[in-house]
Amino acid sequence: MKRIAVYCGSSLGAHEIYKEQAIALGKFLAKNNITLIYGGASVGIMGTIADTILSEGGEVIGVIPTLLEQREIAHKGLTQLIRVETMHERKAKMMELADGFIALPGGPGTLEEFFEVFTWNQIGILQKPCGVLNINGYYNKLIELFDHMVREKFLQERSRNVFYVDDNYEQLIHKMLGFVAPAIKTY
Repeated sequence: MKRIAVYCGSSLGAHEIYKEQAIALGKFLAKNNITLIYGGASVGIMGTIADTILSEGGEVIGVIPTLLEQREIAHKGLTQLIRVETMHERKAKMMELADGFIALPGGPGTLEEFFEVFTWNQIGILQKPCGVLNINGYYNKLIELFDHMVREKFLQERSRNVFYVDDNYEQLIHKMLGFVAPAIKTY
């Protein structure tokens, strides 16, 4: 994987570990010449990971809707900042540019972006690995929800396994490198 999209918060969150792990992941990506594709902001976890990669000599491509350019404070020092008109265009551009996707802690926007990648993989529109970096157990309830969906027969087990989960970014990326696209879902 040469380019990884990271979905994450425009806030730093309640615990320092979120920032620490964003920095560690950023250093790892830069060291391994993996370009970051992200939402283009200079604030929160988004800004932290971008700043880290840039300070380590890595490449960062931001994709930001003009609507959010001022609100999220677009990052001025990126390798490339792509401006788009809508959130739909942002997601589509990020999906086009990235070879894989990782969700770090974030809010509803982070989840919405991750769910689209997950769903598109599930139904065969996209065939790229996606993962959840479960820092500090942040996504435990989400993982429980997916397991509940499987038990209640609203999600097939093979579809549940479309995304990887780990609390260690190196192990998560290693899992993602072994990605095999699932069979296209049929009914």
